[in-house]
Order: sequence, then structure tokens, then C-alpha cells
Amino acid sequence: MTCAMPRPLLLAAPIIFLLLWSAGFAIAKIGLLHAGPFTLLALRYLIAVVVLLPLVPLLKPDFPRGRAAWDIAIVGFLIQVAYFGLCYIAFKSGVSAGGVAIIVCLQPILVSLIAPRMVGETVSRLRWIGLALGLTGAVTVILARSGIAHEPPIGLLAAVGGLIGITAATLYEKRFGVTTHPVPANLIQYAVGAVFTLPLALATEGLQADWTPELWATLAYLVIGNSLISITLLLAMIRAGEVARVSALFYLVPPLSALFAWPLLGEAMPPLAWAGMALAGIGVTLARR
Repeated sequence: MTCAMPRPLLLAAPIIFLLLWSAGFAIAKIGLLHAGPFTLLALRYLIAVVVLLPLVPLLKPDFPRGRAAWDIAIVGFLIQVAYFGLCYIAFKSGVSAGGVAIIVCLQPILVSLIAPRMVGETVSRLRWIGLALGLTGAVTVILARSGIAHEPPIGLLAAVGGLIGITAATLYEKRFGVTTHPVPANLIQYAVGAVFTLPLALATEGLQADWTPELWATLAYLVIGNSLISITLLLAMIRAGEVARVSALFYLVPPLSALFAWPLLGEAMPPLAWAGMALAGIGVTLARR
């Protein structure tokens, strides 16, 4: 649901997306120290809308109408409310970053299982090998760093819901997504996110936040890095390539998230985790061939 991307940017998009998306796990965890999950998301989406609105009269983009606008809103709900909302709830309930990462890392497997029937893509034997290696590498990183024992059941259930949300969004975008200017597409998505998360934040958290410089910095990153850049790149890559190959990128998210958590959260990377990162990299390379 984004405009056509120049080829050089499309080639660099996976690297940019992975770096920004992976760092968002640790940064979101920092933000949750200062605000509840719905409050953090509501603030994130409201700020994104405020940033995008002045661009409308400046760029004068064509707004999608009818079914196209509806499809954008559905993808926005699945990503901004279902995926991010449930993952943030999982973090807040006590599930470790490793536990959430491992669960969300199953997304490429679900996409590869469903894609042949839903969007008509075939998954080759080489790609299945790559997916298996990617999953093994990602699980190795997380187990080496923290393990997934003693996780609260409610939090794990929320993480599974987030997995379903991002999987459904990926497949829906591939099946029904159309080329649209990124400004109105993002504006619709974040308006949908705000409509759902703001009432929840007011009802359950009183929209209370600890307004420290750290929270402001967190919101700046989540709005610019995750909301405006990462999501735009993700949807553009889905429209430009096969959905199973794009989903394979998610295998690198847990290892890279662990890497970013090292300086940001003080979570060290043991030697076995580095081996897992290498294995995940090999798997993604095969899956994206």
C-alpha cells in the first residue's frame, strides 16, 4: 500500500527495515518503563498523525477511496493494534523479550504454509531449508541469552495473538494491497491505531505517562523509525516481492534485537548467540534466493 519504490532503495530496504525494526524491541521495552502499553501506542500513533497531517496540503497526494481505503485500514488494525498492542501487553505482563521474539519468529513458517493457498505462491524445498535454518538460528540466540522458562500464560497468549496479527497483515497486504502514496496510507493506518488504542489507554491506564527525556526519545524513535519508515518499507517490499521471501527477514529480528539489547538494556550476548546469528543469516539468505 505504498508508492512504487526506486530500485536502489528497494535493494537497501531489507537492511534498513531490519535495523530499525529490530532496535524497536529494546526501545519499546524502555518506553514501557514510563507508560502503559496502550498509552505508549496511543501517543505513538497520535504523534505520527500530527507529523503526517501537514504533509497532505504540501504534497497533495491522492487519497484512496472505497475498497482501497478499507484494505489499508484493515492492515493498519492488524499491525498497529493487534501486533504491536498484543506484543506490548506481553512485555508488560512479564514475558521476556526472548519469549516474545521466539513466538513472533514463527511468522515466516505460518506465511509459507498459508501463502500457496491464499496468494498463489509456491515455497520451494530450498526455501523450506532456509526457513528451518533461520528458525533454528533465531531460537539458538534467544535460548542462549535468556531462555523462555517461567513465562506467564496470559503474556504468552498475547504474544501468540501478536504473531497471528502480523501474519494476517502480511498475507492480507499481499492479497489485497494496491499501490498508494505513503502519506495517506500511513495516515489512515495510524488514525486507525489511535482510534482503537486511545480509548483503551484512557479506560485502563488513565493515559498516564512519566514524561522524562527518555520517554520523549523513545517516542521519537518509535514514530520515525518504526511507524513512518519501517512500516512503509515492509509494505513496499511485500508489494514488490514474494511474501514468503519478505517474511523470512523476520528470522533476523530476534538475533538483531538481542544484539541491540546488549548496549541498550545491558543484556550480554553469549558466544552461542553469535553462532545462532550466523545460522539465522544463512537461513534467511537461502529463503530469499
